[in-house]
Amino acid sequence: MKTMITAFAFFICSLLQAQGQYEQGMGKAMGLWKEGKISDATALFERIASAEKTNWLPNYYVAMVNVTATFDPSNKDKANAMLDKAQSAIDNASVISPNNAEIKVLQALLYTAMIVQDPMTNGMKYSGKVMEQYYQALAIAPENPRAVFGKADFEINGAKWTGVDTKPLCEQVAKSIDLFAKFKPETAFSPNWGLERAQETLQNCKK
Repeated sequence: MKTMITAFAFFICSLLQAQGQYEQGMGKAMGLWKEGKISDATALFERIASAEKTNWLPNYYVAMVNVTATFDPSNKDKANAMLDKAQSAIDNASVISPNNAEIKVLQALLYTAMIVQDPMTNGMKYSGKVMEQYYQALAIAPENPRAVFGKADFEINGAKWTGVDTKPLCEQVAKSIDLFAKFKPETAFSPNWGLERAQETLQNCKK
């Protein structure tokens, strides 16, 4: 009995230590990302992903870091490589957590980044794919604020070419802000971004 208790205690301590290492690693990677150290943050998230084989979040952040970096014009020469890395990470995250609204939103964001890189070539090719990902995300989680906002924001940005009335879209942005207020991330590292961008978009709607 004493041996069994000792073994169980050792297991619990190992579990807690592993959890601590995960949290420390994720926190450090987030800090590197905040400092603009894209390559370092990516490398650390990738190392965490290789250790956390049943956790979709490290791969999610590999993709998120690289997708968002491509919107910076200074990264234009590296954008294609970043998007390839991001797509691979999204694919890995999707295997771990299929039918995940957050991953669908991120996939839509990646397709949007591809359009931004080459609007003439990729606009028609990927616009439908962007909307498809948002529709899938909303089917899974109708009150996910990033899905609601992302879809409306994409359509607002396309309105200059499509000529659609943006008033209903701006109402969806306002709805997303209400949803952000109610949203509770599942863990400390679960996606919880987008509110500031939604607020900025709503202000632009009112101009």
